[in-house]
Amino acid sequence: MATNLAIDERLLEEAQRVGKHRTKKETVNAALDEYIQRRKQKQILSLFGKIDYDESYDYKRERRSKRQ
Repeated sequence: MATNLAIDERLLEEAQRVGKHRTKKETVNAALDEYIQRRKQKQILSLFGKIDYDESYDYKRERRSKRQ
């Protein structure tokens, strides 16, 4: 899908150089990917302290039992 966007050339060139991307398209796609990942991480961070957990849960024991 072809899209015309007015993107700041200076920012795009710097992002391309810093990210070592070969094309502008590759640069924009990588930037969008990173943007989405960061937003999702922020959503997850908002859950800290709100989820109860079982203090007696032993993840090492569970991991050992799955190997056998």
